[in-house]
Amino acid sequence: MKNKRRISIIAINLKRLKREKGLSQSDLCKETALAYHTIAKIETGATSDPRISTLKKLAKALDVPLNSLVE
Repeated sequence: MKNKRRISIIAINLKRLKREKGLSQSDLCKETALAYHTIAKIETGATSDPRISTLKKLAKALDVPLNSLVE
């Protein structure tokens, strides 16, 4: 249960930060070299446990500390 809550927070934060920065999923794909479906699955919560390396790439592309995505 706790894991699902954490993923929901990640999804919410990713959507919010992406919107605040004016970035699309395609923009994040280019900045992170992640597949479009990887970002989409994280945003929808379909990915149950994103890799830390993936989260680090997203945080770097969004120019935020990692904890901005997970807290």
